[in-house]
Amino acid sequence: MSLFESPFFQDAFSQLESAGATMKMDPNVLERLKYPKRALQVSVPVRLDDGTVKVFEGYRVQHSLTLGPGKGGIRYHPHVSLSETAALAMLMTFKCALVGLPLGGAKGGIKVDPTDMSRAELQAMTRRYTTEIAMIIGPDKDVPAPDIGTDGQTMAWLMDTYSQLKGYAVPGVVTGKPVAIGGSLGRAESTGKGVVFCINFAYEKLNQKITNSTTVAIHGFGKVGMPAAHDLHSQGAKIVAISDVSGAIYNAKGLNIPAATEWVRNRKLLRDLPDCEHITNEQLLELDVDILIPAAIDGVVTKDNAHKVKARMIAEGANGPLTHEAVDIITDRGGLIIPDILCNAGGVIVSYFEWVQGLQMFFWDLDTVNKKLHDIMKTAFDVVWKAKDTYKCNMKQAAFISSLSRIEGAMKLRGMWPG
Repeated sequence: MSLFESPFFQDAFSQLESAGATMKMDPNVLERLKYPKRALQVSVPVRLDDGTVKVFEGYRVQHSLTLGPGKGGIRYHPHVSLSETAALAMLMTFKCALVGLPLGGAKGGIKVDPTDMSRAELQAMTRRYTTEIAMIIGPDKDVPAPDIGTDGQTMAWLMDTYSQLKGYAVPGVVTGKPVAIGGSLGRAESTGKGVVFCINFAYEKLNQKITNSTTVAIHGFGKVGMPAAHDLHSQGAKIVAISDVSGAIYNAKGLNIPAATEWVRNRKLLRDLPDCEHITNEQLLELDVDILIPAAIDGVVTKDNAHKVKARMIAEGANGPLTHEAVDIITDRGGLIIPDILCNAGGVIVSYFEWVQGLQMFFWDLDTVNKKLHDIMKTAFDVVWKAKDTYKCNMKQAAFISSLSRIEGAMKLRGMWPG
């Protein structure tokens, strides 16, 4: 299987090359960053509830460990592949470097639809997958976290399995755990909160502020979109559209976000929510709004539909929701894009906090977590904004340049072994 199989990897690769050329990066460093350090493919046999055994494909990819242990989520989704996982690991490398964390980039996943499985089957699959990747993960090697299709319970099973293999509790092997077993306060909503921090930073740079006339559309009302919607709603913004896999709901006067949240948390689909206008996910992306937050999956805005996107600001809550062609199209017509490796970095930042708290066995209150998150994201945002002005480029490229500058410096200091 080729790394270049997925459009997502091709797009990440293109953005790396483009940023490298703009900043005149050392070609030897650039060449090394094009490929992951290590990629593990595993078979995950699971005995299903009906007694049959089914084998799933699993992966763990470590792109770079130059700055520290690997960091990145584990995804349960039908589209998981080596190529997609490698692309996500590459983006994690750049994300951790951009926000100044002592961590490298990694990612993992299993090709599966978790909604088709029972709790017992998911637990068995997670424990077997953990056993298969145990040799390359650990608090000082590579620290997984939740992603699409996984959650705190998944991480609890992973931590317990790894701890059973070691013979003692190892809470630092994963982040995104429930607070009761070493998780951090604020972790669950951290990615969405970071998205809103970045939106506010951007508005400050533009000498504007969020008001009750600010309109927002959110593609993906889940782990990222839901807390982002709540924070923006509490600031007075008008959330006019949200969506899930079933479609989107729309109200020009603003949606009742608390009611929609309660509906979704009861495992109900938005398409079944009564007393609201239903539109498609595609129509949501094309709404005339102030802020669009694509917070679901990658590749939803491409060269084919970018010219239909009317939002003045796009905050990339998901990983890679805009292709590099779409970024160019939207930037050329005056749109401001807050790039994914900056905008959704809140999750990995608070994961880092959780890792640090677990190693120290000393835990922080929520205000401390959120204050530290705000400060780190503000520093990173200012660095990217300055790079945008220095290199006369868009925010996406500026974020890559800022990240690559740190990685290049570290790689040159460490050198290559053998020389």
